[in-house]
Amino acid sequence: MLGWALTFLIVALVAGILGFGGIAGASAGIAQILFVVFVVLFLVSLVARALRS
Repeated sequence: MLGWALTFLIVALVAGILGFGGIAGASAGIAQILFVVFVVLFLVSLVARALRS
């Protein structure tokens, strides 16, 4: 999931450099959402692992 967030971040950067503001904004928004989901799932897995052992 982190890989997808980085992919959308790169797409947003390239689109921003080329002047496509709408695509850059949408890609950046998707990258932010995916990153937050990744962090939440990572924290949940850390807590589950700590409780299991």
